[in-house]
Amino acid sequence: MPALTAYAIVFAVAGLVTVAVTPLVRMLAEREGAVAAPDERKVHEEPTATIGGVAMLVGFLVAVGAAALLDEFDTVFASGTEIVGVVIAAVVIFAVGLIDDIREISAPAKTAGMVLAGSILSFAGVGLLVFRVPFLDLFLLSPDWSALLTVIWVLLMANAINFIDGLDGLAAGIVAIAAGTFFLYAVRLGDADVLLASNPGALIAAITLGVCVGFLPHNFHPARIFMGDSGALLLGLLMAASTMSVGGRSAEPFSGQAFFFFAPIFIPLIILAVPIIDTAFAVVRRASRRRSPLAADKEHLHHRLMKLGHGHRRSVLIMWAWTLLLCGFVLYPTYTGSGDAIVPFGIGGLMLLLYTVFHPGLRNERWSNLFRSSRSDADSDTPVG
Repeated sequence: MPALTAYAIVFAVAGLVTVAVTPLVRMLAEREGAVAAPDERKVHEEPTATIGGVAMLVGFLVAVGAAALLDEFDTVFASGTEIVGVVIAAVVIFAVGLIDDIREISAPAKTAGMVLAGSILSFAGVGLLVFRVPFLDLFLLSPDWSALLTVIWVLLMANAINFIDGLDGLAAGIVAIAAGTFFLYAVRLGDADVLLASNPGALIAAITLGVCVGFLPHNFHPARIFMGDSGALLLGLLMAASTMSVGGRSAEPFSGQAFFFFAPIFIPLIILAVPIIDTAFAVVRRASRRRSPLAADKEHLHHRLMKLGHGHRRSVLIMWAWTLLLCGFVLYPTYTGSGDAIVPFGIGGLMLLLYTVFHPGLRNERWSNLFRSSRSDADSDTPVG
């Protein structure tokens, strides 16, 4: 495996280029009118530039170029097709998101663009070749199934990251934590000779981490620029490529492997579990009020977090901390060689806690019961007559 110093150089290049280019992109966006206006569904109060994905793409491309110049990554670039495929797919999915940022496109058109990007990855050899099911077995995928699941994986990751991009710095922070943790996982497997030195998974994760860290100073609350769909879809594709490069090819069993292979997808989905349930509740809620399921309101998770008094920044930090905790859970067996059996129970317990705290019905019922109890106590102390 390449030395950690080589990864550090690439990480630094991605971060420095992104942090330097983002202000230029912001000025361009404001001049061209590529801004997100406040509305009843969004939490920001001022028009904000929304094509931050441009800076992310530049940081990614420059970092890939820097890696190509380093001798340590000669084996990664030896085949050529994989890295080239990731670059082309990244440009394609970025372009789809950028078009949607500037002029909104239909959901089928956006999905078609993501399918194209996933197909490019599969054609370039970056895809799922094996599929390990925890506690069961390893399944070798046929070319047809490999291509299909690769596209589904890209769709899932891209939409997951896009979905959590609802508060300043939330998506960039969560992806940074997930990418950094997955980088540690890939390096661990490489040191244990489970992965070949030519595997690009760790390199992609390091670049993704650098891009997110470079973008966060401009995106943390109060955000001066949003990543937009162009950035969210780009990050989703990079995480998909990294996870498939490592988890989708590693057939040799290793402690924590099965769980962490799913973790980069489950981490966003675990964080998204309550919002997804909340979205389902929103559809039912709006239908019961005879409103359109697409009608905006302010009863989603991030609104509830802030209504609990956490504020914008604290709400983001809470979700970052939750992601970090989950990453620690799934990374622990990889470095200790034990604890595989407790991982699903630990994650399940965390999910149950998250659901209990933030589920609107349970929370409202709890506060209603407390209110009724207080009223009853007050009535009992009131003199009669």
